[in-house]
Amino acid sequence: MENFLKLIIAFGIGFILVVLAMPKVIPFLHKMKFGQVEREEGLESHKSKNGTPTMGGFVFNLAILAVVLVFGLLTKNLHAKLLIITFILVLYGFLGFWDDSIKLWKKQNEGLKAWQKFLGQVVGALLFVFVFVHEKLPLSLALFGHELHLGLVLYTLFAIFWLVGFSNAVNLTDGIDGLVSGQAIIAFATYGIIAYYQGQFDVLLFCATVIGALLGFIIFNHKPAKIFMGDMGSLALGGALAAVSLMTHHELALLVIGFVFVMETASVILQVASFKLTGKRIFKMSPIHHHFEMCGWSEWRIDITFWCIGIICSAIALAFIL
Repeated sequence: MENFLKLIIAFGIGFILVVLAMPKVIPFLHKMKFGQVEREEGLESHKSKNGTPTMGGFVFNLAILAVVLVFGLLTKNLHAKLLIITFILVLYGFLGFWDDSIKLWKKQNEGLKAWQKFLGQVVGALLFVFVFVHEKLPLSLALFGHELHLGLVLYTLFAIFWLVGFSNAVNLTDGIDGLVSGQAIIAFATYGIIAYYQGQFDVLLFCATVIGALLGFIIFNHKPAKIFMGDMGSLALGGALAAVSLMTHHELALLVIGFVFVMETASVILQVASFKLTGKRIFKMSPIHHHFEMCGWSEWRIDITFWCIGIICSAIALAFIL
């Protein structure tokens, strides 16, 4: 009961901090002209989004960091596992902040070079593995009830692939109002349930805080969005989600729990491969949420459909895990 109250408080504080901060942050970003710059070749319906404040991820990342650190200290749950997950959130968020800043200063849609972003993500993954080894956590993957032992080198390569891959997958998915916010809530809630059954209170505390902060954020991010999370939000959430999957030792389950992110990424890969090999496109536009937009679907319809897919996939994953 005591732990349940702690979770409710962490969740509530994360939610309240974001809800109270947003009405002040949004006008400030408008004043500073920190607005979205849509691509020239982008969807016509998205041109109206030009000037909408971005970098909303700064608010919920800061709220998550504050709650985790303060609450972790007060409840004596500030262990290495909680710290490294939070570190990944902050580091990947900083990369996104840098990326967003370049876009805003240069008034363009291109930010950091790919190699710069990749280098920062790899450094974070290496530090994550260092803590993983220090905590004597298993350097293996859970595969259909069996342990696939990788060893240090292979596990390090996998962790790099996982953290970099999912941070970029979530980033690709962040193309319409509210989609990533809602999908991330579903994914973190699922891993929160897994952490609860494993008795990993520190990981559960992190998930509860993220869910609270994102519920506060989605109030301002749903269609029509008053603010976007930007790369600072999407890269941070993707990296943190991958880190949580590694900490709960249900890494590959993220392919199901985060199926929407996987689907979005696969659509981009297939689109590029098809165009280079045959000169033809599979989808009207990628990532796939833009394809459905061009088919006449509203952003709300896409959000609700994709969220439902996320909920169903998460339920299937939990049925096999628990």
